[in-house]
This record gives sequence, C-alpha cells and structure tokens, in this order.
Amino acid sequence: MLLLFYSLNVHFLAKGKGHSQTRVNINAALVEDIINLEEVNEEMKSVIEALKDNFNKTLNIRTSPGSLDKIAVVTADGKLALNQIGQISMKSPQLILVNMASFPECTAAAIKAIRESGMNLNPEVEGMLIRVPIPQVTREHRETLVKLAKQNTNKAKDSLRKVRTNAMNKLKKSKDTVSEDTIRLVEKQISQMADDTVAELDRHLAVKTKELLG
Repeated sequence: MLLLFYSLNVHFLAKGKGHSQTRVNINAALVEDIINLEEVNEEMKSVIEALKDNFNKTLNIRTSPGSLDKIAVVTADGKLALNQIGQISMKSPQLILVNMASFPECTAAAIKAIRESGMNLNPEVEGMLIRVPIPQVTREHRETLVKLAKQNTNKAKDSLRKVRTNAMNKLKKSKDTVSEDTIRLVEKQISQMADDTVAELDRHLAVKTKELLG
C-alpha cells in the first residue's frame, strides 16, 4: 500500500521530441523520512551559484579594483579578503595598486593570493605597495580566460558529484526499511536533479565563453 501511495505521486513525463526517456517528479514530503530532497536540491543550486559568483568576480575581460576585493589571502588570523588587509585603487586603466601599509606582514601572502586567483595577474611589489598590471585584452588573454572558465566549471561538477554521492549514500541506509521500487524512484530523482544541474552549469559556461571570446 505504501509503495502504491508513493507511485501515485510520481509523474512520468516525455523528455523532448523523439525521446522516450521518462522524468520523475516525486513529492518531496512523501520521502522526507528517507531523504530530504529539498535540501539536496538546495545543495545542487549552491554549486551553480558558486560558479556564477566565480565567473562574475574573476573572469572578466577588463580587470577592475572590485574584482580583487574578495581574493582570499591566507594570514595568521585565517583567510581574509584582500580588501580587508589592503587599500585597493586604480592607478591607471593599465594598473591597480594595493597598499599594504596597514598589514605589511601580509604582503607576501597577498601577492601569492593574487597570482593564484585564476585572473591571470602577475603582481609586483614595491615596499608595502603591490602593483598589479592589467593584462592587455588580446585573443590569447581571452582564450586563457575561457580555459579558466572550463576548469572552474569542471571543479563545480566535481562538487556536484560529491553532493550526488552523499545523497545516494544516505539513501542506501534506508534499503532495509523501504521497498526497492521506492529506492529506485528516489535514486532516479536524484540523478535527474544532478543531470539538470550539469546542464545548467554547461549553459552558464557557454554564455561566459561567448562573452569572453567576444
């Protein structure tokens, strides 16, 4: 009777023209004792949001002072945003300055963080001042940014796989108390959610790639 109740709340939909593949749409409230599907969905959405945030902050054709603000710098007090330990300003369209006078002991760590930010930046130091030349907008620079966008998207997919694996492992713990058919339906739902998220990640990559290549 329980299996029938679950099955009645699963809708099978045709997926696109000429495809017989079905999609499930399980009412999350019906399986909340097994797994919190809404929580899984939120975790997958957070992977998308993190990638979008990464694209917006670090992969721009023209580097601006604001794009350096949130670069994480490893300090003795933990990770701090660059704008918390240095004054960031635009000296010219080709140069950003980071004044480290307030935290000179963090200068080396700041330089390392800027170099490893994935923004193709090569900072130089003059005492307590970090000079950050802005790369010219060449075709090579654009293609470098596209490569970084792909790398970041692959990292996002790795994060997504961890979310999916954790959800599947949680589900396995219920195999002794829930019917196999119900477990299979929930597994299909989780896989479907992951596939939809991958498609969304790829869509954002395609949009960013088009923007970067011009």
